[in-house]
Amino acid sequence: MMAIPQEQRAMALETGVTRRLAQYLVQTRPDDLPGAVRARGVDSFVNWLGCAVGGSGHPAVKIALSALAPFAGAPQAAVLGRIERTDILTAALLNGVSSHVFDFDDTHLKTVIHPAGPVASAIMALAEYRAIGGAEFIHALILGIETECRIGNAVYPDHYAVGWHITGSAGVFGAAAAAGKVLGLNETQMTWALGIAASQPVGLREMFGTMTKSFHPGRAAQNGLTAALLAARDYTSSEQAIEAKRGWANVVSTRQDYREITDGLGERHESLLNTFKPFACGIVIHPVIDGCIQLRHEHHLDADLIDAVRLRVHPLVLELTGKRMPQTGLDGKFSVYHSAAVALIQGRAGEAQYSDAAVHHAPTVALRNKISAEIDPSLPADAAHIVLVLQNGQHLEKHIEHAIGSTANPMNREAIDGKFTDLTAPVLGAEQAAKLLWACREVESCGNMADLARLTQPEGKRTRC
Repeated sequence: MMAIPQEQRAMALETGVTRRLAQYLVQTRPDDLPGAVRARGVDSFVNWLGCAVGGSGHPAVKIALSALAPFAGAPQAAVLGRIERTDILTAALLNGVSSHVFDFDDTHLKTVIHPAGPVASAIMALAEYRAIGGAEFIHALILGIETECRIGNAVYPDHYAVGWHITGSAGVFGAAAAAGKVLGLNETQMTWALGIAASQPVGLREMFGTMTKSFHPGRAAQNGLTAALLAARDYTSSEQAIEAKRGWANVVSTRQDYREITDGLGERHESLLNTFKPFACGIVIHPVIDGCIQLRHEHHLDADLIDAVRLRVHPLVLELTGKRMPQTGLDGKFSVYHSAAVALIQGRAGEAQYSDAAVHHAPTVALRNKISAEIDPSLPADAAHIVLVLQNGQHLEKHIEHAIGSTANPMNREAIDGKFTDLTAPVLGAEQAAKLLWACREVESCGNMADLARLTQPEGKRTRC
């Protein structure tokens, strides 16, 4: 038999990408997933829900809720952390906003996708409309994360470099895949769902530091859920929507590696590379924060005695977080200067350190102005080097090889649960937050996810949006 030339083999692979992915999504079963993958899925769910409830009172959520209230449908699903209920499409949007607005959510470091936001926001809303158990929910969540991260891998970094916010532009596929799994789509319908999702990328990096950044995972959740609902009724699309000449990957990126989507399906699990943030800001700043906090604690530093702070950082740090004079708390999340200053002064970089007031705090501004940063292309993304020059001439140095929260130095379950409690207890009260955490940790035994969803709403009258 004549051998098929390599170029033709590649072309054959490229014509079946969307269909091959859909086939895997439809055929896989919960028992197919290794225990470690399911455990990471539960961690991702706990982290996402804590961020969503914690962010529910942010002005971005309040404004979005108020703007959409006159047009909302029947009260089908919870607005997490709030008393209001709304239709599932609006709930998916709002919960995606609240889960991302603190910039405290999970991160797939290979692509800087925040995976859970688009996926969990879509299927949590759907689960209140179509009853499913927790094991089915976690399976769908993991499949959605796998889908968006594999598709992101295929176009990263070129897609991101040109200006797309990849959480929104790839996250829509994850939401569609997970919602399609919950809805029981067949292979053709799942292929259509991915195709409808491909027509709805959302998110520009220009929006970083504004409320619209958190709109991206919210809209991706809403768009992906819409795609699955349409496909369930046999709304058709191209069956090569990802890989076709004028399909998603070729339109939004100058580079495509379709093997990242199809190779090792069911064997290589991107969800195992998902990480969780200890600090409420852009992930690329975390090595600097980690180092500054360590220096503060080790030397019992008084920030007033610091004469200069010199940072060496990965190139993405200044590209993404080079805001010298942030004017709002959201701005501050994209300022390596502000983040280093609060880490040295307060020893923390939680949501309180990124309020509007915090970026104008006089001692923080004074120290921020003493900080300089230079790019070091030799540093990996989870590394940084910090030098403090004290007024007495002493130099203090710290090199961070792998920041806390990275794949090499991950947050453990205890830290994730502590973060969850810190975020949810101020919203729900300590007792209800503890009940919710227990329910999340036991989610795979939950008979109906709607019961868990009710625990996310504060006691009191619950209304439609």
